[in-house]
Amino acid sequence: MLIGLGVGILALIFMILRTKIHVFLALIISAVIVGLVGGLEPSATVSAITTGFGNTLGSIGIIIGFGVMMGKMLELSGAAERMARTFLRLFGKGREEWALSITGFLVSIPIFCDSGFVILSPLAKALSRKTKKSIVALAISLAGGLVITHSLIPPTPGPLGVAGTFGVDVGQFILIGILLAIPMTVAVTLYAKYMNRKIYQLPGEEQDTWVRPGYQKPSYDEQLDERHKMPSAFLSFLPLIFPIILILLNTTLKALGLTEGFYKALIFLGEPVISVAIGLLISIYTLTTHRSRKDVINELEDSMKSAGIIIFVTGGGGALGQVIKSAGVGDYIAKGMAATALPIIILPFLIATLVRFVQGSGTVAMITSAGITAPIVEAAGGNMLLGAFAACIGSLFFSYFNDSFYWVVNRLSGITETKEQIRVWSISTTIAWAIGFIELLILNIFM
Repeated sequence: MLIGLGVGILALIFMILRTKIHVFLALIISAVIVGLVGGLEPSATVSAITTGFGNTLGSIGIIIGFGVMMGKMLELSGAAERMARTFLRLFGKGREEWALSITGFLVSIPIFCDSGFVILSPLAKALSRKTKKSIVALAISLAGGLVITHSLIPPTPGPLGVAGTFGVDVGQFILIGILLAIPMTVAVTLYAKYMNRKIYQLPGEEQDTWVRPGYQKPSYDEQLDERHKMPSAFLSFLPLIFPIILILLNTTLKALGLTEGFYKALIFLGEPVISVAIGLLISIYTLTTHRSRKDVINELEDSMKSAGIIIFVTGGGGALGQVIKSAGVGDYIAKGMAATALPIIILPFLIATLVRFVQGSGTVAMITSAGITAPIVEAAGGNMLLGAFAACIGSLFFSYFNDSFYWVVNRLSGITETKEQIRVWSISTTIAWAIGFIELLILNIFM
């Protein structure tokens, strides 16, 4: 199993860096290698690939498509520029990274980080175009805020499942989780500001094009864009805010057990696929009133071309992660770690870290770690709350090829080179992981 994993990952890196093979095909070939060398039957390998691809796209594929189409409407109508101007006034010039990290921090408490980034990425793009700040800095800030609260704070399913497995009070878990998430978010945002000069990339004039000019100081030109009359701030934000409100209602009503009658309809409307579709419809019918039906449909079809690339690569990452999971590599490593003599609070952290690195999914990593280590921590008389946080924090380690969010963040930000993708997102999540580990050690002294 371990040899299969090593050979598969090395082959993937080689194909991406040194051959003409597209990253999507490279991910599928790597998944085949991991499965066959790792001991899976050929039929089981193919089944794991198709299952992983389907499961990943079943949860976020449609959302990515709708989100990219919505982004085109926001850009075409001038709504994206209006949102950028509004954020500049609200948070002050020069604080765009902090504005986006705070936005991501709040949005991802009830909403999956994948959905949140797809919905909000047009805002980051608009701010980059307007202020001349690198899309890399803004994307890291937004995605960092999203993934940290997604990994630490219920009612997101992963942390909620960990809290249940360790038997800790969810309210206490939420409060302490927020406190732990703040320094992690600050650290990632500072890294984002540092990356503004290191990878300086701006959105091009056409959708889904990117340019690499020489570094420019932030610009806050107040002149109106003469290409179009911008819609009001209310209409500009409505396609983004309305789906977020619906998804928040969905999560809250489920948590309160209100699932019948009128609440059932609200829960349905708050499913991410439905809510983002509603947001797309709102953007079409409120922001394109001065454009013909043919023009709008042509623009939507153009946007779907770029969505296809993102969807396929994201699904390829899910396929690789499923093969690794089916081969049993994650469980094998986790059980081996549990048999060591490590300090009890370090155990769930290290197991979550290893499982995360091996198979990609942060949710699977924290749930796996919790299931293995909760009985051990309890039997050893360890602090169950710290054990739960250790599993969650460990799951943030080094997001890379087998994590679908890695592809979502990089592809929607126009980052295609592997070395840059790792600097943009793998290092960002590892910074959050390292700060979280330090916080965990400090808490262990007092608790």
